[in-house]
Amino acid sequence: MAQSDTVDRILDAAEELFADRGFSETSLRMITSKAKVNLAAVNYHFGSKNALIHAVFARFLTPFSATLESAFDELEARCDGAPPTLNQTLWALTESAVRMPQRNEKGISIFMRLLGLAYTQSQGHLRKFLEQEYSQPFSRFMRLLKEATPQLSSVDRYWRIQFMLGATAFTMSSSDALRDILQNKLGVETTVQEIAARLVPFLAAGMQAEDAMLVPPAHKSSVA
Repeated sequence: MAQSDTVDRILDAAEELFADRGFSETSLRMITSKAKVNLAAVNYHFGSKNALIHAVFARFLTPFSATLESAFDELEARCDGAPPTLNQTLWALTESAVRMPQRNEKGISIFMRLLGLAYTQSQGHLRKFLEQEYSQPFSRFMRLLKEATPQLSSVDRYWRIQFMLGATAFTMSSSDALRDILQNKLGVETTVQEIAARLVPFLAAGMQAEDAMLVPPAHKSSVA
């Protein structure tokens, strides 16, 4: 078996198991069993479980980051010195993701589940790895968002970005199930690209919505 084939099988198995079970709940033994390799092969190619987790993320994020940087270069060149609009920035991000070559039809869905786990599970080594390796495109995206929403305070922008990321992670990680529900309920077929096309204007509208911090009714009456 060629080394590249062994590495791919290990990464494919780890990616799927991490997405289904979580990082802590997935053992190297489970991964070797699913990949049909021995533990020595995992240790030889990756050295540790943490390094394997990093490699799973790098397999998607490294080419995605390069594609995203190129998309941002093209966008800023087209804008000729003017800040890109929020819609343009979000489209650049989304199109970069959906244009990525997928090893299987569930590629984006699986990766978005992994990204969600990176936020919710205690994996300090992973957050450190992501910050070290991919801070440049992420920081550039944050800068473009800030330039496109000068009306927002830093706190409002922070929360709206979190809401945007949450909506994106849920929608894209659940895209297979959502497509099945749409087909069963309404008889309509859709693609990941069409889902993204519907998601972007929703996210942009949320980011740009008027600041309406409403006092809860119970609090209003007590004040009155």
